[in-house]
Amino acid sequence: MAYSDFTIDQVQELFEISLIVNQSLFSDTTGVLPSDRLRLDLDENLPLTIAINSEKARSEFLIAPVLAEVRRHLNYECSLFSGTEFSVEPEQGLRGYCDFILSAGTEQYFISAPIVTIVEAKNENLSAGLGQCIAEMVAAQRFNIKKNHPIDSIYGVVTTGTNWRFLRLRERTVVIDSVEYYINQVDKILAILLQPFAELAAQK
Repeated sequence: MAYSDFTIDQVQELFEISLIVNQSLFSDTTGVLPSDRLRLDLDENLPLTIAINSEKARSEFLIAPVLAEVRRHLNYECSLFSGTEFSVEPEQGLRGYCDFILSAGTEQYFISAPIVTIVEAKNENLSAGLGQCIAEMVAAQRFNIKKNHPIDSIYGVVTTGTNWRFLRLRERTVVIDSVEYYINQVDKILAILLQPFAELAAQK
């Protein structure tokens, strides 16, 4: 078994996860102004991505530029990984490749703790990626603990590039945000992606 094999009910049962689906996690989060560079990228890439309509195109032309903007906002004091193998507990099925990982560690040559956000790219169906994303979040939580960097919350995202759905894991409870965000709300998306780093800074 690997991350991509998990459904929501399987991840709930195996890892004893409680699920909350009727909560808006980020209703009070204020948007962050995107740079002219990101706006230009999205303006140019959105029609191209829609025309190609593949998961790879969505990852490269929409998701990656947004995540790169997060690094710029943080003055590159974080690390970003794309398509990297992340095997934490293979015997539990916590193995495979993650589309994107954001870590508060600054080491870019290998994944270092604490991992704060897992991003799972999907071509069209967001719901199909929720089980996989939660499994990856559990792996990130366990990875942080093993590396002596436990943090209160692990965040997850399932996105098509145009549509973004956020999740939060605390202990064994996962909240799937009741609100779905769209790429024309990129200021809000950026703010949500930056929130875990602000939470970590507040804990220091």
